[in-house]
Amino acid sequence: MNKNTVLGWATFIMILMGLLLVCLGAFRYDDIAGYGFGAVGLGFFAIAWVFNALKGRV
Repeated sequence: MNKNTVLGWATFIMILMGLLLVCLGAFRYDDIAGYGFGAVGLGFFAIAWVFNALKGRV
């Protein structure tokens, strides 16, 4: 596996984890903890976006 493949897999895994965290925040936790899970999930999406932008440049 080269660097681009590793970044592709990392992006895929980060998107899955982001979706999981956002869904946990939306459907599992109804109190204030849901906002925290949602915010962390959005952070995972942002990091996945950076990983995707780095593909082909590293």
